[in-house]
Amino acid sequence: MAKNKSLKPDTKPPKRKKLSSNASEVHADEMMDTKIKKKRKKMEVEEAPVQVPHVTITADDKKQKKEKKRKKKQMTEQTEISNPPCRPEGAHEREGEEDLSPEERRVLERKMKKILKKEEKKRLKAEGEASEKCEAAGPIAPQQALDYLTCWAETRTEWKFQKTRQTWLLQHMFDSEKIPDEKFSLLLQYLEGLRGAAKDTTVQKALALVEESGKAPEDTVVQQRAHRAREVIQLLS
Repeated sequence: MAKNKSLKPDTKPPKRKKLSSNASEVHADEMMDTKIKKKRKKMEVEEAPVQVPHVTITADDKKQKKEKKRKKKQMTEQTEISNPPCRPEGAHEREGEEDLSPEERRVLERKMKKILKKEEKKRLKAEGEASEKCEAAGPIAPQQALDYLTCWAETRTEWKFQKTRQTWLLQHMFDSEKIPDEKFSLLLQYLEGLRGAAKDTTVQKALALVEESGKAPEDTVVQQRAHRAREVIQLLS
């Protein structure tokens, strides 16, 4: 029996059409162009500058900053003039201080501390000078001055110059009640080393006492002072 060839399945797949060389080249070029475009687009996105929003400073902002600086300067000047020792507890903030930032507050506080510290030094210095004057004028001052003179004459190695003691001796050197005769002889030796303004002042005072003695020849106290003054003039002239 003859086999029907038409019933046999077609086992061979259809043949694909081969692209011509020109079509292949065109397809490759299109793919390459697509890749280049994608790469360029990616680079443009990466290199694009970041857009920073532009902040405009208005006239009101400038005015507020100037007002803030003016208040701060005014507060500093008021502090330097008044120099309060401390701020009362619970006191209200000064006018304009509430507008300051934390950093500006810290700067202002540091300035105030420096001013207060400076004023404290001045006060302590003034108190020290006042106490030194009180000590010179007190009842212990004469004995301390005489001891100072004795130490200079007898134990020179332990002696140390003290302006306060010397000033007291120069002020009362013509008074025999405060400086006895035996101490006055030591004082004349001490005066040999006197120099500068102290020497000039001492000579002028001695000359004035000598001139005064001529107006009161019968006053024993004046004459006694004039006698010492002549010795001092003879020594220092």
